[in-house]
Amino acid sequence: MVPQPQPAANSPATAAEQQQQQPSPRPQRFGIRARLLALLLPGLVLLLALDSWSDYRALTDSLVVAYDQSLLEPVQALANGIVVASDGSVRVQEPFSIQAMFESTRLRYKYLHVGVQRIPKGGTLDVNSPETTLMGVPGLPRPAHRPPDGTPVFYDAVYQQHPVRVAALRQTVYDNVHPGEAYSVLIQAAEGTGPRTEAQAETLRQEFLRDTRMVVVMALLVWLGVAWTLRPLERLRRSLRERPRDDLTPLDASGVPHEVAPLVDAVNHHIAGHRRMVAEQSQFLADASHQLRTPLSILSIQAGYAVRETDPARMRESLQAIVVQLARTRRLSEQLLALAHATAGDEAAPAGAAVADLNAIARGVVLQYLPLARENDQDLGWVDARGDIGTDDAEGSDESSDDDEDDTPVLPVAANAAELHEVLANLVHNAIKYTPRGGNITVTVRRDATHALADVCDSGPGIAPERRESVFERFNRDSATGTAAAQGAGLGLTIARGYARRNGGEIELSNADTPERPNGGGLRATLRLPLHAS
Repeated sequence: MVPQPQPAANSPATAAEQQQQQPSPRPQRFGIRARLLALLLPGLVLLLALDSWSDYRALTDSLVVAYDQSLLEPVQALANGIVVASDGSVRVQEPFSIQAMFESTRLRYKYLHVGVQRIPKGGTLDVNSPETTLMGVPGLPRPAHRPPDGTPVFYDAVYQQHPVRVAALRQTVYDNVHPGEAYSVLIQAAEGTGPRTEAQAETLRQEFLRDTRMVVVMALLVWLGVAWTLRPLERLRRSLRERPRDDLTPLDASGVPHEVAPLVDAVNHHIAGHRRMVAEQSQFLADASHQLRTPLSILSIQAGYAVRETDPARMRESLQAIVVQLARTRRLSEQLLALAHATAGDEAAPAGAAVADLNAIARGVVLQYLPLARENDQDLGWVDARGDIGTDDAEGSDESSDDDEDDTPVLPVAANAAELHEVLANLVHNAIKYTPRGGNITVTVRRDATHALADVCDSGPGIAPERRESVFERFNRDSATGTAAAQGAGLGLTIARGYARRNGGEIELSNADTPERPNGGGLRATLRLPLHAS
């Protein structure tokens, strides 16, 4: 069969030009450093803020306790110095020394107050009863609630338009000279809250500075760590920019982080595939040039001979030889184009959503090659996937084919029908070419659990098992028979396997085991394709 040339739009050169014309993808706006910082810094700042707030509260409570304890000391000292004199008056022992100790620190707004109220005999203390100030300033704010005797209380208040912290202690003293007489003494010490506020503000400022330093150091470590980690990739980038365009050696993955090593391995795998493709294309061009050079040389010699010939009969013979040689050269060129298309791109490229009937395609190939088989005195038989057996008699075959056109596909496969036709045409053509006159060729279509199969069996000389894989190589001619069949280009099986693999299938070679040679002989070429999941 003469393969049809593919449109120029599908050629590798045009695809490469289209790919070069496409705009390169824009780099992402945010790099690894920015992403890591955006991921780590908010969480770090939140954790530091919570930790700092907890530390600030703990330090603030410690400061309050310390300042309250220092404020309570003069109150307790004054409480220990409260006595009732023999004349029934309440007095404070050594008040000046206590007051001097209290005012020794250089703090503003420090106040002491000792007030006494008389408790009626057999009664209770009236909070509104007059109070006598024994020492200190009068009018310090009193506690909101009367505390139990001997229990100090602390509260915030405002005195003379200044915020103060007050420690208060109330106790009851009894007159031993005049039984029944009792006095309630309220002792207070107050100081401005300025030092406390400044200490708390300083604590907060230190916490903020510490956290800021921590965040800056963390961001710097992330920045430097990413830069240090990416240095091997930067080295790879420089090496790629500096290497020649035709240098397809693998990338050096030494020193690359193990997280990035799979990426480098994938790039090396792609480079290796590209290197193989370039090598195959170079070999293909070299082989094609070699294959075309011989027939062109023959044509040149024949044309020169025809030009020099004066005898019309011999000139006609030369022209006839030129026509034959041109036909061979044309088929060789068409096979080269088909081979280029069959092996373009990934061999296992998906065939798409098209569904083809392998049974119908195989039957069409048999009908196509019946005339050639008859010309060679060969019996070309056909076994339908449904069990129908046909012969090389074409009568009735076209009618049955027309009857089945509207039926559901017998063996549906997800493949390109034209490419499957090319595969089977090459297999049948090879069988006709290598089978001697009077031989038998049978095309059988069958199925197993998961695959559709098309067998092309012939009674020819066959191929030795050790040579069956090599016959799929380009320009490999099977000259074992010594017949004229070996004069082909050696591309038929290569093209057939290329198209088969493009559609997810494979071609296998084995002994035919024909009736004439039950113990092995001839060749069985099997096309195996996955069944379409309906």
